[in-house]
Amino acid sequence: MIFGVFCFMLNKLLNFTKFLLYWNKYWIMIVKVLFFCLSIVVICLPGCKSDDIADSIIINANIYAVDTSYQNATAIAIKDGLILLVGTNNEVIKLSDSNTKVIDANGKFLMPGFIEGHGHYSGLGFSLINLNFLTSRSWEEVVTKVKKRALGVKKGDWIIGRGWHQEKWDSVPIQNIYNYPFHYSLSEVSRDNPVLLYHASGHALFANKKAMEIVGITKETPNPVGGEIVRDPNGEAIGVFEERAMRIFKEHYNAYIKSLDRNVTDSIWLEAFKLAEKECLKKGVTSFQDAGSTFDELEKYEKLAEEGTLQVRLWVMIRRPVDELVGRVKDFKRLNIGNRFYTCNAIKSEVDGALGAFGAWLLESYSDKPGFKGQNTTDIYDVKRIADMAIDNDMQFCVHAIGDRANRVVLDIYEGVMQQHPEKKDIRWRIEHAQHLNPKDIPRFAKNKIIASMQGIHCTSDAPFVVKRLGTERARLGAYAWRSLLDNGVIIANGTDAPVEDVDPLKSFYASVTRKQAETGIEFFPEQKMTREEAIYSYTLGNAYAAFEESFKGSIKPGKVADFVILSNDLIKCSDDDILKTKVLFTISDGKVRFSQ
Repeated sequence: MIFGVFCFMLNKLLNFTKFLLYWNKYWIMIVKVLFFCLSIVVICLPGCKSDDIADSIIINANIYAVDTSYQNATAIAIKDGLILLVGTNNEVIKLSDSNTKVIDANGKFLMPGFIEGHGHYSGLGFSLINLNFLTSRSWEEVVTKVKKRALGVKKGDWIIGRGWHQEKWDSVPIQNIYNYPFHYSLSEVSRDNPVLLYHASGHALFANKKAMEIVGITKETPNPVGGEIVRDPNGEAIGVFEERAMRIFKEHYNAYIKSLDRNVTDSIWLEAFKLAEKECLKKGVTSFQDAGSTFDELEKYEKLAEEGTLQVRLWVMIRRPVDELVGRVKDFKRLNIGNRFYTCNAIKSEVDGALGAFGAWLLESYSDKPGFKGQNTTDIYDVKRIADMAIDNDMQFCVHAIGDRANRVVLDIYEGVMQQHPEKKDIRWRIEHAQHLNPKDIPRFAKNKIIASMQGIHCTSDAPFVVKRLGTERARLGAYAWRSLLDNGVIIANGTDAPVEDVDPLKSFYASVTRKQAETGIEFFPEQKMTREEAIYSYTLGNAYAAFEESFKGSIKPGKVADFVILSNDLIKCSDDDILKTKVLFTISDGKVRFSQ
């Protein structure tokens, strides 16, 4: 009301001033009128400002801000998706009115929303549509699920699944090679449908007889460079295809998908996207760093961000073969689209596979596969070409490296590029996974400010077979060497590699601070574990830093985005056992409640 009166008077003043200036007199009166109006501004504006009224407030919270200590703070005021004030209940309530939404945290633990530091967003969504074997504990259980699916689909439809891991079953298949089963029982229940079942790691697949017939696999089919067709003593394929041997199946399946109606496939993709978003919010994840998407997916993410429909912030790496990237990288570089909900400013590549599928590239042979040192899956010259594209376009480079040799090769490439570009001081290039390191290479991460993008849950999930693969000494000194990296000053970005593992950050947090396998209690070299504070940092501000986003998220400060999670237990003080009993009570992104229970 007062502000309206002021505007009316100001308009009259301007008209009156024009009149007086026209006659070039009465200047004293003009000055008096101006002072009068300015006095109204001084008196009225403090009483009529709306900028200090919060859209919503959170009260009675146990706040853990990550990088700033708020000794007496119990409340947060939110305005336009940003943190307006962190203070006491009384201080924050003063910034509310009858239109302000109030969330009572009831003394529960409030921290920045979890940031998934390395996952596969569309892959997570499709894992919730396709067959999922993450909890399957035998080959027979896998076959039973495929049989049930085959009964419900049309003849000729492809059946896709993911999540099986031969080292995590409770029983070993009767017919097996390196614990891999033979395809016969699977092929029997799916005679009319090609079946592709991806290993939990994504670095091997199991194909049934129908799929192998479609792509033309015979005894004479050679192993591709960087891949292996697992065969029986007679040279026949048993159904397992490791690393680049999967490529022929992917090509045929992609051709099948392209033959379908585009509207249908787009609607399925959107369904998967929404399922991934819902799954993340349910588990407290407010930001997701996607470890490699196609050009088509990048365009879809950007469109959704521009439409304002994203609820989880996406930071995405481009991942395509080197020849497809040439001349196109800059076309997909995007920063903070849709109110900072979408960024693409990184390129992904890889140099090896996964340890569980014998794909990790090692300096010395596998302990349980003598004479074999893993796979180099991408030509090193191609990786160097992509590195040059990244540095030329001021983008981050993120390379998958699991084995100790793979990590050493990537460090060599990074150091070479940095020496060629001494003017680039803060590039924050990353090694994705960095799981098995030669201790001599750990200081090189710190020296070159390389970020170790690791996944806590991989440590305890893989624990049953790591020593089997590497031997005790290599496993003790270099496997998931968080403590050694942290003590050298290396930034660790945490995550789950979903859908390789459950996207649940609480399970990965538990693994990071205990290095215990929840189901069995097996402890994997606990001297390398993180502190509670370090683990939370690795899942919040550490991940934000790893994406050049620490200025606006990852901790609780006025001016940063209002992305929070409210948990039933205090992750700093609760017992180890209670970490896994913790429930997500609220997930808030951009100041809006996206999930609650």
